Amino acid sequence: MSAQLSEQEIIRRNKLEKLEALGVNPYPAPLYPVTHYSADIKNTFSEETKDQFADVCVAGRIMSINDKGKVFFIKIQDSKGIIQLYVRKDDVCPGEDKTLFDEVIKHLIDLGDIIGVTGFVFVTRTGEISVHAKSFTLLSKSLKPLPVVKRDDEGNVYDEVTDPEFRYRQRYAHLIVQPEIKDTFVKRTKLINTIRHFLNERGAFEVETPVLQPIPGGAAARPFVTHHNALDIPLYMRIANELYLKRLIVGGFDWVYEFSRDFRNEGMDRTHNPEFTILEWYTAYKDYFWMMETTEQLFEQIALALHGTTEVQVGDNIINFKAPFKRISIYDAIKEYTGFDVSEMNEEQLYEVCKQLHLEVDKSMGKGKLIDTIFGEKAEANFIQPTFIIDYPVEMSPLTKKHRSKPGLVERFELMVNGKELANAYTELNDPVDQRERFEEQSRLMERGDDEAMYIDEDFLRALEYGMPPTSGIGIGIDRLCMLMTNQPSIQDVLFFPQMRPERQTE
Repeated sequence: MSAQLSEQEIIRRNKLEKLEALGVNPYPAPLYPVTHYSADIKNTFSEETKDQFADVCVAGRIMSINDKGKVFFIKIQDSKGIIQLYVRKDDVCPGEDKTLFDEVIKHLIDLGDIIGVTGFVFVTRTGEISVHAKSFTLLSKSLKPLPVVKRDDEGNVYDEVTDPEFRYRQRYAHLIVQPEIKDTFVKRTKLINTIRHFLNERGAFEVETPVLQPIPGGAAARPFVTHHNALDIPLYMRIANELYLKRLIVGGFDWVYEFSRDFRNEGMDRTHNPEFTILEWYTAYKDYFWMMETTEQLFEQIALALHGTTEVQVGDNIINFKAPFKRISIYDAIKEYTGFDVSEMNEEQLYEVCKQLHLEVDKSMGKGKLIDTIFGEKAEANFIQPTFIIDYPVEMSPLTKKHRSKPGLVERFELMVNGKELANAYTELNDPVDQRERFEEQSRLMERGDDEAMYIDEDFLRALEYGMPPTSGIGIGIDRLCMLMTNQPSIQDVLFFPQMRPERQTE
């Protein structure tokens, strides 16, 4: 970053020096005993309760300053909102020494500084609930001016805080000047807590599995690679936690889940960030039919917890999460939106269909990836209301049990909502011989140039050989679910700190 300072930054540093010269510590260490918050005061103060607010201590960031001579009206923002302070010279400086007011408050504080006051709550002549300050403490001097939020007559923000470069790179400043965006992140936490409660009350057990893995398994994705110096081996940041959770099912846990931070070294767009959160759970003695019913119940409960209704506004659409959800096979979905019946086609025929549909494909792509491309490009976006896409071809699902009654298919579903995949679930493959054959086929695809094909995980195969009970598992994209439930158009809007390109250095 450039060391060149703006005029405002130079002025603030000069004020910092003056504060220190006056013996005022601009960054004091002692605990500051905050007792009340803005929203709590505004919501509960009245003539009947005023005695409860006769001695309060509040703190926050200065958002406006109104100099009335011997009185300052200062508005501060804390974690719950904004409240006005009434700061009178003789109250905060009762003795002969008026330096605190005449020098510090009048000339050396700025918007963005963090201050604290003690005093009592009252109502001004204009009817505003305020804190009458009896003491004043500078808690942190701000050396950079806050971005100025400009709004039109309808309240629409139209200045630099609408710039994604500012919002995502300087989230800390964005949160200060547009605190209403906190609501998205509050809902994200509420969503995760709702899921956790749903699973815990049904007997699920939350666990943690490795982020650094010797083999990047459990998904078809390109991993990030690192090196462990002490062991002198390559390690991969996990692309999924599936194979470790299944190991725990082998070990005797009946239902395990994890909110997993995963990493995939792939493209970035409105629905993809290289670092993301996914919920995976695995339940013994269940199948994908049970999983569909449980998933419907969970999503209905999430919508109710966040919105009080199963109907959620997403862009121009109203999404209804009321169970049950529609179910359709992937072959039927492709046929409905392309006119092609691909259910009996071989790899060469699928390649030709992709050409006719003007899809970008190459000879490294196997049958499963070709079908996935057709569905993803031509059918997926049409499923706005929650829909289970079921019964995938075996080539697309190397970790899934073969269908009990439909040869060539597996017992798998993906949940599509608003034209995007939100969850992926299987009746899990627990036949170690079949699983080895599927891994070997993935290995052949890797040799053909498919850099997203799965590695062979010998330890996982060894675990299956001990015997894994019939199991159903699911992965749910938490970030995409948050986008839906908070009506945000981009994954960057539901992540505090999304990945960004390196900031350009200024000469």
